[in-house]
Amino acid sequence: MPAKAVCVINGDAQGTVYFEQENDSCSVKVTGEVTGLSKGLHGFHVHEFGDNTNGCTSAGPHFNPHGKEHGAPADENRHIGDLGNIEASGDGPTKVCIDDGKITLYGANSIVGRAVVVHADPDDLGKGGHELSKSTGNAGARIGCGIIGICKI
Repeated sequence: MPAKAVCVINGDAQGTVYFEQENDSCSVKVTGEVTGLSKGLHGFHVHEFGDNTNGCTSAGPHFNPHGKEHGAPADENRHIGDLGNIEASGDGPTKVCIDDGKITLYGANSIVGRAVVVHADPDDLGKGGHELSKSTGNAGARIGCGIIGICKI
């Protein structure tokens, strides 16, 4: 049976993002849009906790149940939550269109109940040489976040 989830992002960046997975062996399609972003790339990640009691800080680190280093979406060595960047044109909403084979809406490593965080800066995909590259991609401040919840099919 297909699974669907939704995340309403609030903060300086706002929007709605949908997650859809046909079955537990398929990739997850992530679609939607985000507003309030400056022109350029912005880190886009699934974080460990579905908690926004202290704003986006409460979401904790990137979702990383296997203890890997931060990386690009296509890297084998990456956090499950490493979804790379979304690119804002500077005018109008930023479209989100990601197809990812590491996140899942099924089982013990499901992202349902966790958080999406949009960052102020580009994610360097673990290759920037900065001290934060291998943990966060040096993506800067958390400017928007929301909790991923089950969506009516």
